[in-house]
Amino acid sequence: QVQLVESGGGLVQPGGSLRLSCAASGSIFSINFMGWYRQAPGKQRELVASSSSGGSTNYADSVKGRFTISRDNAKKTVDLQMNSLKPEDTAVYYCTVHGRSWSQRNFEVWGQGTLVTVSP
Repeated sequence: QVQLVESGGGLVQPGGSLRLSCAASGSIFSINFMGWYRQAPGKQRELVASSSSGGSTNYADSVKGRFTISRDNAKKTVDLQMNSLKPEDTAVYYCTVHGRSWSQRNFEVWGQGTLVTVSP
């Protein structure tokens, strides 16, 4: 009923930039939490950045000053601008959206994942 589509992943050299985008569609009444997670092979999944309906944002210490999360409530999208990329940023990135549907059901959905590879 609610789906997310991610785009923007790819191969980039250290120090480069990428912008990830996540678009939500379906029976969405309201959106509260929007966030980006990442997971590298053999590593724990971690929250990279998040945005709440109250306007607050949070970032993992490892990406502070380099990544920026932004949301467009009208378009129901959330982006992640990634600058000064490092090899340790290599991972599959997933967006997630929490909210309520038009039928007043809470939902939590995940994107399909997009691979970011930082390598020369």
